[in-house]
Amino acid sequence: MTYTRPAWAYSLSAALLLMAPFDILASLAMDIYLPVVPAMPGILNTSASVIQLTLSGYMIILGAGQIIFGPISDRIGRRPVLILGAVLFAAASLGAACSSTAGTFVVYRLLQAGGASAVLVATFATVRDVYADREEGAVIYSAFGAILSFVPALGPIVGAVVADRFGWRAIFVLLALLSLMATINAMLRWHETRPSVAANARRSILPIFASFTFWVYTLAFSAVMGTFFVFFSTAPRVLIGHAGYSEFGFSLAFATVACVMIATTRFARIFVGKWGVAGCATRGMLLLLCGAALLAVGQIYGSPSFASFLLPVWIMAVGIVLAASVTANGALAEFGDMAGSAVAFYSCIQSMIVSIGGTLSVTILDGDSAWPLVAYSTTMAFLVLAAQILLRRHQSKK
Repeated sequence: MTYTRPAWAYSLSAALLLMAPFDILASLAMDIYLPVVPAMPGILNTSASVIQLTLSGYMIILGAGQIIFGPISDRIGRRPVLILGAVLFAAASLGAACSSTAGTFVVYRLLQAGGASAVLVATFATVRDVYADREEGAVIYSAFGAILSFVPALGPIVGAVVADRFGWRAIFVLLALLSLMATINAMLRWHETRPSVAANARRSILPIFASFTFWVYTLAFSAVMGTFFVFFSTAPRVLIGHAGYSEFGFSLAFATVACVMIATTRFARIFVGKWGVAGCATRGMLLLLCGAALLAVGQIYGSPSFASFLLPVWIMAVGIVLAASVTANGALAEFGDMAGSAVAFYSCIQSMIVSIGGTLSVTILDGDSAWPLVAYSTTMAFLVLAAQILLRRHQSKK
């Protein structure tokens, strides 16, 4: 089914400034809150397990909510879903700030996650609407990944400073204010991009799950995002616990990985133009394997250090950006008129694979070493490379 691509008058930099705040806020709402988590049971007179629900529940709703808002965005448009989600996020943030009981706090955190899921699916569907088959799309996807790599590192620092100066409630007030600022900007500048044919179409979602291409590139996205997740989960224990880094030294070391990702993003358009979607995904997986091999050598023959742990991760970071810059376009290529639904399942499935596979890697293997990262990256990269071979054979038979 063909459709007319919506007009989008903004330059690449202007589009990033318009869309990136929503992507950042969805992640920041998790990370900025972490420094006060240990104190929250005493503050709200509840148990640690209830407060843990505000973390795990946020992640669950963030993924599952997209399955609801994706099809809605295909029916009523990206702009109303984005605005609704942003307003819900801001209102829930203020509600959390005003909460005096654990029950209300948990409810507002879940509503906050619902708003975040709506803005995420609307943002990524808009990118698909406007930038499909364009090199700028690869730049936007890779820039989102590079920017978000800073959030887990800087979010807790910001949260700690805000809570120390103004109290824990100020964290959620800050989130509400940032969301309102982004919402006002979007109301003024974000116009509708949903293809006109999608409004009248009632298509089944079954073709999404029947698409081999969708599964291959969703698996590739899971490989790179899970690699970063496992790195984030193990790096503090390896570098602080065994390499002797201070907390500040660790923050600086962690930031070097994000810098590598951001530097690679600058060349994403060139790479995609030269190698294409499949070529970038393949090279991304090969770089994951290369980094994993060097990590294994360092783990066997040396002790944790910058050279044995972080330099191999730099190689993996380049692979993460290469693959992440094309996986969305690869997975969603066949679903232009139902991009909202496709984005929702793409994000939700990736979250499930990363959360289950990444957590098992860290739990089963020694989380104080590089082995979880080696195991996850190696396994997922080989699976993706094998799936790409099968996909090429499948396409050659058509």
